[in-house]
Amino acid sequence: MIFFQGKRILSAIFDMDGTMFDTERLRFRTLKQASNEIFGKPLSEQTLIGSLGLSAKKAEALAKAHNGEDFPYAQIRQRADELELEYVRDHGVPIKAGLLEVLERLRKCGLTMAVATSSRRAIAEEYLINANVLKYFDITVCGDEVSQGKPHPEIFLRAASALNCAPGSCFMVEDSENGLLSAIRAEGQPILIEDIKPPATEVKAGALKAYGSMHEFLADISECIPHLGTPELSEPFPQALNQFRVGIHGFGAIGGGYLTQVFSHWDGYTRPCEIIAATRSRMLRETVDAFGRFSVRYGATSFDQTIENLRMIDMDDAQAVIDMYDVAEIIGLSLPEQAIRKQAGVIAKGLLRRFERRGRELTILIVLNKVGGAAFVRRHVEAELALLCSVEICQQILNKTHFAETVVSRIVSKISKDALLRQLRIKSQMFQNSMDEEPSMAPRLATPVPEYERLIGRFRPFAQSSSALNQMHLILFNSEPDMPLYVERGSDLLERLRQVKTVDDIAQIQVIKNRLWNGPHAIIAWYASLLGYSWVGQGMGDSRVSALAERLIRQEVAPALLADNAQMNEAVAAFAQTFLERCKTSFKDPCARVGRDPLRKLQRNERILSSIDLARKHGIETPALEFGAALAIHYALRSTDSKEQECLGIRKLYDESGSVEKVLTHTGDYNGRPYPGLDGLDDAALIESISEHFHQLLEPDSAHWGWPFEAGSQPHVS
Repeated sequence: MIFFQGKRILSAIFDMDGTMFDTERLRFRTLKQASNEIFGKPLSEQTLIGSLGLSAKKAEALAKAHNGEDFPYAQIRQRADELELEYVRDHGVPIKAGLLEVLERLRKCGLTMAVATSSRRAIAEEYLINANVLKYFDITVCGDEVSQGKPHPEIFLRAASALNCAPGSCFMVEDSENGLLSAIRAEGQPILIEDIKPPATEVKAGALKAYGSMHEFLADISECIPHLGTPELSEPFPQALNQFRVGIHGFGAIGGGYLTQVFSHWDGYTRPCEIIAATRSRMLRETVDAFGRFSVRYGATSFDQTIENLRMIDMDDAQAVIDMYDVAEIIGLSLPEQAIRKQAGVIAKGLLRRFERRGRELTILIVLNKVGGAAFVRRHVEAELALLCSVEICQQILNKTHFAETVVSRIVSKISKDALLRQLRIKSQMFQNSMDEEPSMAPRLATPVPEYERLIGRFRPFAQSSSALNQMHLILFNSEPDMPLYVERGSDLLERLRQVKTVDDIAQIQVIKNRLWNGPHAIIAWYASLLGYSWVGQGMGDSRVSALAERLIRQEVAPALLADNAQMNEAVAAFAQTFLERCKTSFKDPCARVGRDPLRKLQRNERILSSIDLARKHGIETPALEFGAALAIHYALRSTDSKEQECLGIRKLYDESGSVEKVLTHTGDYNGRPYPGLDGLDDAALIESISEHFHQLLEPDSAHWGWPFEAGSQPHVS
């Protein structure tokens, strides 16, 4: 039961054609074709539109009134039925956008439901089964089962009676004037979802509410239903699939191990029919395609979560990425800055194509770990759009694109290629063993084969391999269990996503998260790596690493944040506690991944140096942060990864100059690439402090490695 517009609603009765399914246009097309085949000319638009909502008998009378008494309407209708069924069997029933979400909500609110359609039962049931919506309805009343068709109220009255519900407590959902008149005369609660031909004004006035689309109806229904809240980690994804496709541009740790979950939970009632994920990794693409799914492991809770309905595409396949931007309802963009610069042109082409073909709005979740990340992406995409279209079109496209700034509250890591290969070897052997087990076959008698057995026989060869695959899941990501994705408010779609928390000022959350997590996280990884640990969790077992972590969070970064913004005390304390607890259990979080790109983490307005600036503003000393900056340079010099361009650049500068100051202040090129530098770092005392810590790190005393603070120091922030 729900209360809607002051009415107590116990049941919902839906018309089918034009209301649930976009079949009126299809019907027009098939009737025209059938009439052309049999009668020599197509039915007129006047006849077709006039027959909307009429019973077959009244539609025939109208057609003969327009075409003469010898017009073979029954034969034409039968042929149109054949053509329509042929299309539906080949292409599926065209479902109205928003229908599945509406049905799910009404059903989960306990409403009984019925279909009241002018179509014959044979066609109605085929369509309802084809569209996989028959499960929502308790009964169906069809046009060949009533003596008087719409606009007579008989069909709605019969449906309400069969549901044991008074008409006044029933939604009666219609699209046509005749259907709306039928609902009004039945004294129900008429809901109009306009389709091809709007009803006359005086008829439309009889509706309880009138909408231009099913999505508008959905929005009002949602207002009557309590929000489900953030899902629990182990809560299953909705079973029902909606018509949305979503995209993930960058199938890395966050894109694959987090955004896929956000999109799979969707609004708690339905989930997207397809997640399109773009990655350059051929190994990942082919692995996920082969298994048809993958899993995320939450080690802290011993829980594996499986993500399905995924289609992988090659990020270097520009056309595939453009297509993703064209069809997706929302896209999670999770790429590093340099990759975004390179992909901006493809994104611009995708947005232009979307605008030209559909003109629909698009929400892009920007997951960049950068304050102002949404503006950064928009700026680069806008520059590429300017090369493709006029200023006016460019502005229209940008107005329809919501670049949503985000803050991720979760640590996720992607498993290594070696770990994935080990899994594939084991799973491959398991699969082969299951296929080698021949099922016992009972001898068959030489008797006629029943039809059901013949039909089942078509599937039998695939059943064994499918069953074997279904029993396997492949772990691609290790993740912490935190759920909410913080997103800046601005898109209606974001308000519906169950795992998204929208906020008015995302900057506050970004500052807290970036300074409490990103900088300290990298520092802990650099120090743990220096001490010989491969994983952050292992490093935290060393008192030197844990003491550094406590000092960074409790005595430097958190006090500085609170001194600058006292009203954020609760958020600061929560983020600080969560971060330290996570680090202690991050046994799947590799130091090499967390510590990569050390130069980017030293940018003046990001992570480490920005925290130093804030602390100094409030008179808070920052020896641990300064030690962390020295660790960044030391880590770069020790790196042996030939792909770590930032480490190579730092190493080249240091080898040439032997100066930490040069590394911190250089603004030219490095290793043939632009060197970002530290945005004009000119604090001589800070440079000297970082240099001193760096030289301590060069000392051979492995017992301390330059860390001048005792383990177990008392925290300043609880």
